[in-house]
Amino acid sequence: MITTVPPRPVYAPESVLDWSEPVVPGELVLDETIGARESWAAVVASGDVLTLVDVGGNQSGDCLIFSADDTSERYSVPDTLAWQGNAYVVEGTVLRSNRGEPLMTVVGNEVDRQDTIGGACGKESNSLRYGHHTVYQHGCRENFLYEGAKHGLTARDLVSNLNWFMNVPVEQDGALGIVDGISAPGRRVAVRAEKDVLVVISNCPQMNNPCNDFNCTPLRVMVTRA
Repeated sequence: MITTVPPRPVYAPESVLDWSEPVVPGELVLDETIGARESWAAVVASGDVLTLVDVGGNQSGDCLIFSADDTSERYSVPDTLAWQGNAYVVEGTVLRSNRGEPLMTVVGNEVDRQDTIGGACGKESNSLRYGHHTVYQHGCRENFLYEGAKHGLTARDLVSNLNWFMNVPVEQDGALGIVDGISAPGRRVAVRAEKDVLVVISNCPQMNNPCNDFNCTPLRVMVTRA
């Protein structure tokens, strides 16, 4: 049997309705585009605000956060959720480390909720879930490893992550699902650094479920300083 691999969707600039401004005004110290399926990382200084823009709409941005001074301190899903008593990341959520310390705080959010339970895709999980014909497709795990290596990080540093703009509802019975997104072109989320942090983002390359609307598009990242 011959398996046909669908062609890679082409990002259409005309689909962009609004590239937006930073959520929190100030001196613009960084303004970059993360290309479709690509990765990005930068140190965000304490007090600075990172705005992430969903340029094309419903594009998941998988994210890891580390203390810039000691990367053994990193974002912790259980600490974050336990402290706030909420399964979702919303405006006001304090993103805490494995030491219970604040790393960043969500200071602006233009979608109902952000996910931090769904995890990250990878070559192995793709082939297990969707078939061996997907094994050539890289995932967020590979993006994290590629980008993290530039900062001395390895597979041992990969932990459960945030999924900006990804819709993972938690049902009454506790079941999870990856379903159509609730974002739109130009929607933004903004997080303020509570200490110097290294932020690593994988512009999710997943093409086998609806987390990216089956059409991977760019993200825009801006950092402002008061």
